[in-house]
Amino acid sequence: MSPRTRLLLPAAGLLLLSACGAPPEELPTSPPLPRAGGSLPAGSVPAGGLPPPSIYSPPPVATPSYPYPTNTYTYTYPTPPVRPTTTPPTTTTSRPTPSYAPRCTGEPTAAQIVTLAESSPAVPDENVSVLDGPYCASGWSFATVGMTGAEPLFVVATGAGAALTLVTVGTDVCNPTVKARAPAGIRAMACGS
Repeated sequence: MSPRTRLLLPAAGLLLLSACGAPPEELPTSPPLPRAGGSLPAGSVPAGGLPPPSIYSPPPVATPSYPYPTNTYTYTYPTPPVRPTTTPPTTTTSRPTPSYAPRCTGEPTAAQIVTLAESSPAVPDENVSVLDGPYCASGWSFATVGMTGAEPLFVVATGAGAALTLVTVGTDVCNPTVKARAPAGIRAMACGS
């Protein structure tokens, strides 16, 4: 460093210090705030020259009062429309009603049916009687016979008089012969259809 620069540095520092002038003064403090609940007398100004704090607070706002409605408002909920109830159509099968054979007007008679039934080894020959029938159709006959203390039996026969022939006897007489050969009325009584 040159001798000239060395002399300038301290001189610059002194110059800076002297240029500042007097040290800063203390800042003024604010006036004391009034205590809560306390108020200043009207028209008085605090020591700092500031207007009273009531000037800075907003004026009280009056809340509007609206009259409460005295009439009663009711709301009626709409009722949903009533839908008519409809029952679905009933589907019926068109099965023809079986036509049963009519009661026999001549032969075979009830006595001939009892004699024919007793000739079968399936029917005991004691107190056999015709409970219902005989019914006839196209040379075939159907009758219900019963015995004392036993379940009723069905008798299916063909022919009349001396040519009366037993086809079947028992509790179930719907066998293949009756299904295939018997007229519709006798088949309906023996097989149920």
